[in-house]
Amino acid sequence: MIEIISSIRKYNFWDNNPIYLGYSRTFYTDKIGQYLGNKLVKVLVGQRRAGKSYILRQIASKLISEGVKSQNILYINKEYMELATLRTAVELEQLYKTYREALKPSGKVYVFIDEIQYIDEWERFVNSHSQDFAEPSELFISGSNSNLLSGELATLLSGRYVEFEIFPFSFPEFCGISGLEINSGNYRKFLQSGALPELFNLPNDEMKQNYVSSIKDTVMLRDIVARYNIKDVKLLDDLFVYLVNTASNLISITNIINFFASKKRKTNYETLSSYANYLENSFLVHRAERYNIKGKDTISGNSKYYLNDLAYRNYLYAGYGYGVGYLLENAVYLSLRRAGYQVYVGTIKDTEVDFVAIKGDKRLYLQVTLSLTEEITIEREYRSLKLIDDNFDKYVVSMDDYKIPTNEGIEHISAWELEDFLNSL
Repeated sequence: MIEIISSIRKYNFWDNNPIYLGYSRTFYTDKIGQYLGNKLVKVLVGQRRAGKSYILRQIASKLISEGVKSQNILYINKEYMELATLRTAVELEQLYKTYREALKPSGKVYVFIDEIQYIDEWERFVNSHSQDFAEPSELFISGSNSNLLSGELATLLSGRYVEFEIFPFSFPEFCGISGLEINSGNYRKFLQSGALPELFNLPNDEMKQNYVSSIKDTVMLRDIVARYNIKDVKLLDDLFVYLVNTASNLISITNIINFFASKKRKTNYETLSSYANYLENSFLVHRAERYNIKGKDTISGNSKYYLNDLAYRNYLYAGYGYGVGYLLENAVYLSLRRAGYQVYVGTIKDTEVDFVAIKGDKRLYLQVTLSLTEEITIEREYRSLKLIDDNFDKYVVSMDDYKIPTNEGIEHISAWELEDFLNSL
């Protein structure tokens, strides 16, 4: 194990190494920072390459700037070749003990473990050290599967962890890293590009397209095919293409079966339902269930799927040609999720409300439309919101450059201002 400690020195802060931290994502580091100084395990989940590793390193750097000694921080990334032989919780424990012997940290140790799901029974290590009062430590872990906290870990750590879902760049972050102003024109650029952090280090669209394709393939092969022993990889890929093509539309598994049947592809409900769940678990897509606003419960059947990053449509499947309005709806969904809301598709009487967003005892109703310049559009978008007779806030989000006056208590939000607005609530 001492050889591994030597090999990962370059990835740690011990020798004042110039560790690359990437673009500062204070939205997440500040949020996670509120939970520092206790025994809660900080769990970061999200799609591969969405920026979890950068955020972990930024937190570690912040701790050092606040007085924590560099030798008191251990950073492990299971994707590094140097750690290819690290496979079990027992080996992880041996590595940790070797680290303590070699670095001799005094006081609390901060342990960061990236892509921890590749270590068998890792939950044993986390549970043990998060509660160790003799040699106190604070743990930060990340993973690329939404089931990271399912099963045994949830039982072992019940009430002793806090989870943060990491998304690709928001529009303010997109502008910040690109040196752009927050305005409608740049928001359109945001809608028609992508927000995975590494895209901003690539100089042209061809390289970006190749990168997005490689990310999609890696997620599918490593996080889905290998993990779930997928038999029909082509069907999985075709299903993802279908969900990209129908993003922001109400669909059901039956719809998908009928689509493949029209293409002479035989499949069944169980297989497609499982494959769709796997795509969700790997964070490539998100599913929004329908929500009965009057009855205040979810409705089984049709749902909407949204992409975790618009790059999949814009760089891989742009030829499908659905309009900017669908991209806008997808972006608004991601903004709501990023702000910590559970998001549903609302139904009331015979109309649809694009989003019902719920966080604790807070609830928002939102309609999303590209423009409110025509009377028929205004009537359609405001009608469903006016049918809701509770006192929760109602909004219409659009790309209009001017502010629309409040209409029967329904406020207008410009799409490019939505992120800051949600964070101010």
